Amino acid sequence: MRILIAGASGWLGTRLTDQLRAAGHDVVRLVRRPTRDADEVRWDPGAGQLDPAALAGAGAAVNLAGANIGDRRWTQGFKEVLRSSRVDSTGTLARALAALPVEQRPRVLLNGSAIGWYGDTGDRPVEEGEPAGDGFMADLCRVWEAATAPAEQAGVRVVRLRTGLPLEHTGGLLKPQLLPYRLGIAGRFGSGRQWIPWISMADWLAATTFLLDREDIAGPVNVVGPAPVTNAEFTRELGRLLHRPTVMPVPAVALRVLLGEMSAEPLRSLRVMPGVLNRAGFEFRHPDLRSALEAALPDR
Repeated sequence: MRILIAGASGWLGTRLTDQLRAAGHDVVRLVRRPTRDADEVRWDPGAGQLDPAALAGAGAAVNLAGANIGDRRWTQGFKEVLRSSRVDSTGTLARALAALPVEQRPRVLLNGSAIGWYGDTGDRPVEEGEPAGDGFMADLCRVWEAATAPAEQAGVRVVRLRTGLPLEHTGGLLKPQLLPYRLGIAGRFGSGRQWIPWISMADWLAATTFLLDREDIAGPVNVVGPAPVTNAEFTRELGRLLHRPTVMPVPAVALRVLLGEMSAEPLRSLRVMPGVLNRAGFEFRHPDLRSALEAALPDR
């Protein structure tokens, strides 16, 4: 089918675009700059501008747009960038979808969100029915997801991808940690008791394409692996795989000095479970952390 993707140049968007094209889909990328190729459509989400006609006849739309959470310290200005880059793009796309006649409208919108919705869950496992938690990320996810409302009210099937921490050596959770691990100067963050909702990149891609086709699934979906681990367990497993010691913990106070407000994220416990995917019969290629890390680091 014809699939429109916002955020196609990002870390996840690039991989999803490649996967969909390899499967024979016609992918059209929404871009902010002047178009250079036939597979591009220009939009300006900051100004709320997207011609609905550009979406007509597509089977699906996927929105992964948003500034990188870890790009810099969370100043008030950067927090507004994080918020506007997600809410503006989502609202612009949702309104354009809603403006189309039913017969021309894509039947599904997969829209990015994050497991930050849940705040800090401690040791308690949570699924998709859990209300939003506390903190900046939970507030961000709340307004991000709410911006899909125009499409949902128009009858589009909206799936909100509450993505965990995809594992791949080129980015995400793993990339900034590899050098200290390889130097033998890595260790747990804080107490190490906080839960990490990881997912292999292969399973993130498979789950996303699975949700494109499942017409019976709408609403929030936790795109996470089936077996979250604590930070201490993650640290031991990655050290074992790289044959390096992991005996230098990073105290919580050091994280606060280095990262400021963003330090709350690596210290937050998120025992998030893939309830919807499990009930839908999705089969994880990497159901445990060891196999996911081995796939993420093939040349270790």
